[in-house]
Amino acid sequence: MRVPLSWLREFTPVELEVDALCEVFAELGFEVDDVEHIGGGLEGVVAARVLETAPHPDADRIQLVRVDPGDGNALQVCCGAFNMSAGDIVPLATVGSTLPGGMEIASRRMRGQESNGMLCSAAELGVVGEESGILLLESGTDPGTPVSDALGIVPDVVFDLDVLPNRPDALSILGVARDLAARLGLPLQVPDPTPTEQGEDIVGSVSVEILDPTLCGRFCLRVLTGVAGGSTPRWMASRLAAAGMRPISPVVDVSNYVMLELGQPNHTYDLAKVQGSGLRVRRAREGEQVETLDGATRTLGPRDGVIADSSDAAVGIAGVMGGASTEISEDTDEVLLEMAWWDPVSISVSSASLNLHSEASLRYKRGVDPELAGLAARRFAELLGSITGARLRPGTVDERGDLPAVPALELRTGRVNALLGTELSRERISELLGSIGFGCTPKGEDLVVVVPSWRLDCTAEVDLVEEVGRHHGLHRIERTVPTSPKAGSLSSAQQRRRRIRRAFVGAGLSEAMPMPFLAPGDLERCGLPAGGLRVANPLVAEESVLRTSPLPGLLRAVAHNEARRTTGVRLFELGRIFGPGELVSDRVRSVELDRVLTGEAEFAAAVLAGADSTAAVELLEVVLAAAGVGPLALRAEELPGLHPGRAAVVEVAGGDVGSVGEVHPAVAAAHDINQRLGWLQLDLDALLAIPEAVVRVQEVSRYPSSEVDLAFVLDERVPAAVVGATIRSAGGELVTGVELFDVFRSEALGADRRSLAFRVRFCAMDRTLTDAEVAELRSGMIAEVERTHGAELRK
Repeated sequence: MRVPLSWLREFTPVELEVDALCEVFAELGFEVDDVEHIGGGLEGVVAARVLETAPHPDADRIQLVRVDPGDGNALQVCCGAFNMSAGDIVPLATVGSTLPGGMEIASRRMRGQESNGMLCSAAELGVVGEESGILLLESGTDPGTPVSDALGIVPDVVFDLDVLPNRPDALSILGVARDLAARLGLPLQVPDPTPTEQGEDIVGSVSVEILDPTLCGRFCLRVLTGVAGGSTPRWMASRLAAAGMRPISPVVDVSNYVMLELGQPNHTYDLAKVQGSGLRVRRAREGEQVETLDGATRTLGPRDGVIADSSDAAVGIAGVMGGASTEISEDTDEVLLEMAWWDPVSISVSSASLNLHSEASLRYKRGVDPELAGLAARRFAELLGSITGARLRPGTVDERGDLPAVPALELRTGRVNALLGTELSRERISELLGSIGFGCTPKGEDLVVVVPSWRLDCTAEVDLVEEVGRHHGLHRIERTVPTSPKAGSLSSAQQRRRRIRRAFVGAGLSEAMPMPFLAPGDLERCGLPAGGLRVANPLVAEESVLRTSPLPGLLRAVAHNEARRTTGVRLFELGRIFGPGELVSDRVRSVELDRVLTGEAEFAAAVLAGADSTAAVELLEVVLAAAGVGPLALRAEELPGLHPGRAAVVEVAGGDVGSVGEVHPAVAAAHDINQRLGWLQLDLDALLAIPEAVVRVQEVSRYPSSEVDLAFVLDERVPAAVVGATIRSAGGELVTGVELFDVFRSEALGADRRSLAFRVRFCAMDRTLTDAEVAELRSGMIAEVERTHGAELRK
C-alpha cells in the first residue's frame, strides 16, 4: 500500500520526521518496504513560451525551437519532439539544472546547431502527463514561472507499507491514518461530504435483486447525471500516480481515488447500457462467459459470482472486474454507481480460479467495511461533481444479503496482562481500544468490547489483546525468554527420515528437488499410466499436471546432466506424489504432515546412472538399515517404467513398501539417456509406519571363518536378493554373510538368463568348521537353489 504523506495529513496533522514516522509504522505492524521522495529536483526548470519552430538543417528528427524563458532573451533549443507550436507554454530545463532522473543540463551543439537547455516531457520531470512528446502547460502560465508552481507540485514523501492480510482496513489512507492518529494522540478527520441532490428520485426506476445472499451482503446503487466532460485535475492525477495507479478519465480516477482513500471498491456502469436499468446478483452458470474491461473473454463456473442486467445477461464478475458491455465511454452522460460488500471467500476463490486479480478483488477478499457504502458514494459524488459538474440524483437503492454479525467479545484484564507481560488497568485498555473505534463497556474488572465494522477480522479475545499490544507499544514491553518444563525434540518419524537422507548422502548420492508439476505426456513417456490431476490455472502448460511418480523428474535431471557430458550421476529425492483424487474440503492432518489431496503420499526415490538393478538393491539395503527395518524380501513383478526382468516389489514386515530395479531401456531412450539406470522408490508413509527394530549386540566368534564361492545360471526375472535369501536359509545359523560379487550375461548362457556369483561365509561360535562340514553346507545350498529357482551351478 503506497501512502503519500500529504494525503495522510488530510486525515490527521502528523508532523513527525520521515525516519521517526517509519518507526511508528513498524511499531503498528506496517513494515515500511520503501520510502520515496517525489516532487523535488525541479529547480531551474521554468515555463517558456514557444516563439517559433524551424527544421534542423542537417537532421530530420530534430527541430529548432526558439523560446522565451521569461527574461526577454530568446533561446534556441534543439528538440526531438514535434507536438508544440508557436504560442505554446512548455517546461524548459535551463543550463546548469539537474532533472529528477539525474540528467545534468548543459549547453551543447547538436549537428552543428547550438542547444541552450532542454524542453521536457512529463516523464523527464517525473510528473503525470502524456506518455510521449513535450509536456504542454496551461496557456495562461507566465514565462519564467517555476514549473513546480505552474504544475502545483509540492515535495512529498510516499511510504510503501506492507499491509498484512488480517488488516483489510489498512488498505486505505483512512485506515492507516486511524491507526497513526490513535498511536500519536492526534485527531482524526473523516470526510463527511454532503453533495447536492438534483433530479428525479431513482427508487422505482433503478433496481437490484440479490439472488444469492451468501455471495453479496450488501448492494448499494446511486445515480449521477451529467458526468461527461472535464478532465482529471492535476492534483488528483499526481496523487493517484504517487499511490501507484495510472490516471485514465474523471469517472475512473474518482472511482480509484475513493477506493484508495476510504477502502471501498466501487464500480460504475453506463446506465444507458444497463438493460432494464436493473441488476441481479447470482452465481454464474457452468460455461457462462463475460467479456471483462481488459478485453478478455472469461469462462465462468458455479463458484464465480456475476452481476447481470434485468435480462439476466452477465455484465461483470462480482468483486473482481466489470464487464465491457456497460463500460463508461466519452459519451456517457448518466452513471450507475455500485458500492457492494462481497463474501471474502467467494471473491478469493473466484479471483484465484480465473487467475484475475485487481485492486478491488484484493480488498474484497480480505474484507471490506460493510457500513462504508453510504459515505463512499457521497464522497464519489462530491469529487466527480467538482470535476465534471455531475449531479447526484436523490434516492438510494440499498439491498441486503447475509452480512457478518458485529461481534461483542469479553476481554479479561488479567488475560491481557498475562499474554503481554504488562500491568495495564482496565481503564487504560479501554482507552487504547477506544482510540481505534472499539466500543468498550465495563464488566466487573473486565470489558465487553464491540468490534467496529471496519475491523471484523477481530473475532476472538486474543485479537483484542494484539490490538492493545500494538497501541500500547510492543517496544515498551520487557523482553523475556519463555520457559517450558518440556524440551523440544524430533519425533521418531522425523529422526528416521533424517537418517534415510543421511544414508543416501553417505552412499554418494546428491539430493535433487524436481518440480512436482509435469507437462502433459511426461508420465506416458516414462511408461507410467496417465491420469495425474490437472492444475486449473497453471503458470505454463509445461507445469499443468501433478506428478504421480518421482520417475519423470529424476530422469529429466539425469538427461539434463548427460546432455552436458556429465554421466554417472547418482540422485535421490524425498518428496510427495499425488495420486488421482480430489481436494479435501478441510485440511486433513496426519501426525506430522498436512495433506490436501486424497491421493497424496510421501516417498523416497533414487536413480543411479551407469548402474544396474544390483546396485539399486545394495542401496536399498543401506537405506532400510538406516530406517531400522527388516528383514527385506523381493517379489519379482513387471512394474510400469521398469525393465520387465529386472524389477521387484520391496516387502518388509509382510507389507509392500516400494519397488527396486532398473529403468526400462525404452524409457531411458525416450529421454535421450544412453546409460543403464538403477531405480529405487520407497513409500515413506508405509515404511515409517513399521516399528523400528531393536538393535541387539551379538557375540563375535573367536574361531576362524570359511568362505566358498557359488555361481548359478538362472532366469533374469529371479531377483539376486531372493537367491541370496535362499542361500542364507539353506545354510542356517552357520552362515554369517552372503555377498553378490558378480553378475555375468552372455549369449552362451541363453536368452534372458544370467550368472549370479555369491561369496558365502561360514563361522561357528564354538569350534572351527571342518572341510567336511563346509562341503555338506555347500551341497545343501546348491540343491536348494537349484530346486527353488530352477538354477544350475555354473562350473
